Order: sequence, then structure tokens, then C-alpha cells
Amino acid sequence: MKWLVTGASGFLGYHVCKFLIDNKVEVVATDINDFPFDDLKDKVKFHKGDITDAKFLRKITKGIDIVMHGAAALPRSKKDVIWAVNFGGTKNVLKEANKNKVKRVIFISTTAVYGIPKEHPIYETAPLPGVGPYGDSKVESEKLCAQYRDRMIVSIIRPKTFVGSVRLGIFSVLFDWVYRGKKLPVIGNGKNQYQLLDVDDLANAIWILSKTSEEKANGVYNVGAKDFGTINDHMQKLIDYRKKGKLVHFPSWTVKTPLRILDKLGLSPLYAWAYETLDKDHFVSIDKMQNLGWEPKFSSEQTLLESYKWYEKHRKEIINKKGTTHTVQWNQGILGLIRKFF
Repeated sequence: MKWLVTGASGFLGYHVCKFLIDNKVEVVATDINDFPFDDLKDKVKFHKGDITDAKFLRKITKGIDIVMHGAAALPRSKKDVIWAVNFGGTKNVLKEANKNKVKRVIFISTTAVYGIPKEHPIYETAPLPGVGPYGDSKVESEKLCAQYRDRMIVSIIRPKTFVGSVRLGIFSVLFDWVYRGKKLPVIGNGKNQYQLLDVDDLANAIWILSKTSEEKANGVYNVGAKDFGTINDHMQKLIDYRKKGKLVHFPSWTVKTPLRILDKLGLSPLYAWAYETLDKDHFVSIDKMQNLGWEPKFSSEQTLLESYKWYEKHRKEIINKKGTTHTVQWNQGILGLIRKFF
């Protein structure tokens, strides 16, 4: 069995490649960026390239049995880039995979497709209003996936925000504040339930879907932690471990209004879906995935803490490596200045 992993140089790509290698699978990997993981370099066949290039995909999907399509432009990217990569790239992946008779494609979507729903848990049948260009591009990409189900098996996974070792990005902002022992600002009272996901649990869900019958695999599945608490629980777990800092709560409007302005001005690393949902319940039903035999091993609080521990251990080597992906420290922008007053 031969897999192709798109977005292989990213956080999810790394963990999926590692999971597959541990399960004795032949892995072909691709990304627009270099493959930076020394522990896997000799174990995968890596092709550097762009998924918006159909000819490139046509070449590397030859002989592939399963494609795990995780490559995507992140929410902080420009609108035209998001649509070109997320929608245009997905269109190419499906088209070229079909031409080369790939048996299955597993598409990694997002729970951002649900927008900011009022009813919880969120089921796969909920409306899909999306949030911003990123959420909208994923909604439309899912529609493309559905169009190919008469020719091959196409599974869609909607994961909650996932964390684990190597995860930085937006979490690098939080982890930096925790490390420095700063007060952690919480939007609202922090009593809202908020679900995260361990990246290894996600990799296992992908694996299980790859072995699921066509009838069941040709569908949409939420993936999230089974056990999760409130925003206060998540943050306090980090503070208790670090033995520094404390939670400081602010009325939602006093934080969100400035964040919206800073977001439009490009002065904050936080994007709309992140700050608009942090004071609200946000959790999905995982019943459908559990019915396939999948069970998450880690709670939201556990995986967040383990992710922070990895950050603390590797802080010296990553603190000055700035960028816009999930595997590097993000520039905090004006939040870096605000941090000094906390």
C-alpha cells in the first residue's frame, strides 16, 4: 500500500507521515516547502512542489493507492492565496488522483465550516456558513469532494483545532506568555466548553477511515477529544504546570472590538475564527467516528499541556525562527507590546 501525503512539511503532515511509517506503509510526501524533519527524511520519498500545479500532481499521484490531502493555506494568508491553494489545489488533487486511479482520497477540512453555531454538540449535518475565506474555501472544497464519490472513495474529516509536539503557530503566542509567567487574558468568563484534539488521535482517525468500507468511508466525520473542559480549565492547566501567572478575565466586547480592528490592519496574529469563538461553547459530536471503532486517547487539557511541554523543551531552538506556518513561532505583532503590561 502506497500513500501520498500533501502538506507533508507541516505539523499534521509530519505526524501522519510518522504514523504511516510506524505502520509499515510506503509514504510519498509533498509540500511547497522543504521537508524539515530529519528523523523522517530517509523514510519518505519527498517531492517539493505546488498543489496548484496539475502537471506536478499528475506525476506524483501515479501508483498511489491513498491520498491524505492536508495541504492548505492558513487563515492568515491572503484571500486569493487561500482560494488558489485550498480550493484550486483540492480540485487538482481530486482530478489527478482520479486520472491515476487512486482508490481513496482523505480530505482534511475544518470545523470552521460550521461558523459559530449556537447549538451543541455540532453534528455533521449542521449548516455550513463558514467563517472568512479559509472556512468558505473549505466548504466549497468539500462540495468538490462529494462530486468525485461516484469514481473513488472520498472521505472528509472535520477536525477540531489539533495540538501536539511540533505545534507552534497561533499556540506559540499562548505558550510564550505561559513560559514568561504572564497573566493570561481570557475573553469573557472562560466558562464556555472548548474542545481540542490530539494530532496523534487525528492520525489514527485517518488510518481507520483508510480501512473503512466504501459505503461508510464515503462520508463526513467530525474528530475531536472525547474529554474536554472549559477555556478556564485549559489555561489553568498550563498555569498550574508552570507555577506562574494567573487568569485575567475581560468582557468580550472590550477585547473583540480591538482585535477586529487589529486584524483588519494586519497588526495581530489572531484571525477571526479564533477570537470570535474563544468566549463561546464550541464542540462537535464524535459519535459517527466512534461508530467506526475510533476512540481518542487524550483529553483536550492533556494534549494542550503535552504540546506546551514540547515547546518549553525546544524553546531555545525555535524562539527566533519566525514564520506563518503551524511549525514556527509566529510574530506576535502588537500583542508582543501588550505582553509587557501583563
